[in-house]
Amino acid sequence: MRVYLVIMDETEEAATALRFAASRAQRTGGMVHLLALVPRQQFVAFGGIQATIEEEARARAEALVTSAAGSLMGGTGKPPVIAVKQGEGVAVIRDYLTEHPEVSALVLGAASNGGPGPLVSHFTGAAGQLPCPLYVIPAGLSEAAIERLS
Repeated sequence: MRVYLVIMDETEEAATALRFAASRAQRTGGMVHLLALVPRQQFVAFGGIQATIEEEARARAEALVTSAAGSLMGGTGKPPVIAVKQGEGVAVIRDYLTEHPEVSALVLGAASNGGPGPLVSHFTGAAGQLPCPLYVIPAGLSEAAIERLS
């Protein structure tokens, strides 16, 4: 079974990458893994405040992937695997790929304007060292283009 790993955040490009991965999974009989990243917070002298900030960020990420998972259920019929991990994005994604050898492709979204984000920049530069193919999906793709390309 093909597994498409999508890195979720609140951006338009992540939503487009998710639609592409869901369409691709439906066509190939595969499934989608959703990974939300929670960055480590800057050190705050009062530990309770830092813990609260981290918990709020985690709750926001969990709500985001849960919402994305709900939208997927209508299209693929298969529930996605949901993960929320804290840490530096590149390291978390590499660890996830190592822990989940069933992942068939890493699907990232690219912004429709401006330069590539840090994940796209890193993973396109290291694509030959990944255990799976990398798909970079432009944020501006229409639904018709997503269907045609997936």
